Amino acid sequence: MPKSDAKHDAHANATADDQPAMAPHRCAVALLLIDVINDLEWENGDLIEPHARQMSAQIAGLKARAKLLDIPVIYVNDNFGQWRSDLRALVNHLLKDGVRGEFLARELHPDDDDYFVLKPKHSGFFSTTLDVLLQYLGVKTLILTGLAGNICVLFTANDAYIRDFKVVVPRDCLASNQTEENEHAINVMSHILKADITPSHELDLEKLLEESTAAAQ
Repeated sequence: MPKSDAKHDAHANATADDQPAMAPHRCAVALLLIDVINDLEWENGDLIEPHARQMSAQIAGLKARAKLLDIPVIYVNDNFGQWRSDLRALVNHLLKDGVRGEFLARELHPDDDDYFVLKPKHSGFFSTTLDVLLQYLGVKTLILTGLAGNICVLFTANDAYIRDFKVVVPRDCLASNQTEENEHAINVMSHILKADITPSHELDLEKLLEESTAAAQ
């Protein structure tokens, strides 16, 4: 057997004893927060700020509800050209340096049991460990939130869809520079990627978790 095949089989057949060391959670649903730890100090960052403030409050509420059901929370964040996988340093930058995106770190501060994936490009899947993490977690349904709705959230949703994940994108939990751009992205995700765009306050997490768990069995 070629080495590449042997490696793939060994990974696919990882025992249950191996799983807790890699990812303590085991859940059919995961909540992704995409580029929310963001100083917004970039060109046109002022345009997205008011939309991001509305989004942030909704994501915070959704995250709190997800944590009560032990749904894993994964921060999928850009490296912002630094190539340092240090989310804590980025949070401290937002909190201490008087940047536009300070409110994001205050409302959406990562917890110790949250996961972090560093992404180099627009999609959370491109050249990242997200695929492997989701496999260890046993995820079948992804709830996508974050910035920007028409770029990184859309690209991540597309890659999730072609990997056969059920995609949920609460329409009040993403933001783009312009409302029209955001609405266009939501329509694409709904009609082309078959995403559930139910607003976060109407999203029945318990039902979603039950259905996703049943589908995984």
